Amino acid sequence: MKILVDIAAHPAHVHVFKNFIRNMEKRGHEFLITACDKDVSFQLLKAYKFKYENVGKYGKSVLSKIKDMLIIDYRMYKIAKEFKPDILLGVGAINASHVSALIRKPCIIIEDTEHVTEQQILFMPFISVVWTPSSFKKYLGKKQFRFNGFKELAYLHPNYFKPNPDILDELNLGKDEKYIIIRFISWNATHDRMDLDSKIKLVKEMEKHGKVFITSESKLEKDFEKYRISVSPEKLHDLLYYATLYIGEGGTTSTEAAILGTPSILIDSQAKFCGVHNELMNSYGLQIYYDSDKKEDAFKKAIEILKNENSKKDWQIKREKMLKDKIDVTKFMINFIENYPESFYKYQKTKNI
Repeated sequence: MKILVDIAAHPAHVHVFKNFIRNMEKRGHEFLITACDKDVSFQLLKAYKFKYENVGKYGKSVLSKIKDMLIIDYRMYKIAKEFKPDILLGVGAINASHVSALIRKPCIIIEDTEHVTEQQILFMPFISVVWTPSSFKKYLGKKQFRFNGFKELAYLHPNYFKPNPDILDELNLGKDEKYIIIRFISWNATHDRMDLDSKIKLVKEMEKHGKVFITSESKLEKDFEKYRISVSPEKLHDLLYYATLYIGEGGTTSTEAAILGTPSILIDSQAKFCGVHNELMNSYGLQIYYDSDKKEDAFKKAIEILKNENSKKDWQIKREKMLKDKIDVTKFMINFIENYPESFYKYQKTKNI
């Protein structure tokens, strides 16, 4: 089978598909990866020795995004026409959905964010199946397939992820030394995120309890660049695994920390609308989320967790419970794709996995 995987919007999508691609290649399937220039996506693809086709980059304004969508559609269409895939895959991959319709091949999309309605409008008419976590709150129609897991388990399930303690030596961290990972989407204030003063306060407060590392998509204020994580991006999950606490913006990194059994606090006003965050918080206690205007409560909770010497052990126990409940998502993807479309017909009859 020839499979086109589109790494469209987030570097984490490289992780989602990496084990699937490796295992499927061993089973004789052929892959072509297309990727947009987004954050560290190319860096990750190179680190994992994946060949890929660069299809472009999205601008920031609405008009530029529309223009770039059409340009990337065209570039991907030319690539797909030459490769002749049997199926196309992606996470929220709008371009892959459009190209699949043009070449009349099935497209399967992973979607785990309920409130990105505009993206769903752009891909839903063109795809064959949309995979969503069982906790996904939204009904997306007859094309929807609910799986009992989180997309992050495609790469953080113990069958694939083995933490490497060498990361501690690389950052001059002691085996039992406390450290906190903070994530900011942007250092500058925005209407639905933490303001600059709050970010400075958070860093200074966390520093009282351990070493602080910051991950951010943008430049930090001069005095705070020294906190930026300096390791290569493929090592971030090792760092998250051994961390004492994660706190900040960014739902994906917060979810990754939670699934790894690291106390995880997400500050995001959209989190309450997301079934994945709801389940991690209410069913497993692995993640705690706060609206942006409740950031002071989030800071207090962080200090409470850091003062409790048993927090990390407690989270690891919660993680084990979650892992017992959930499936190996990569294994599910392999079985589904190799048996498609019968795998989807069977689900439509039983609605159970």
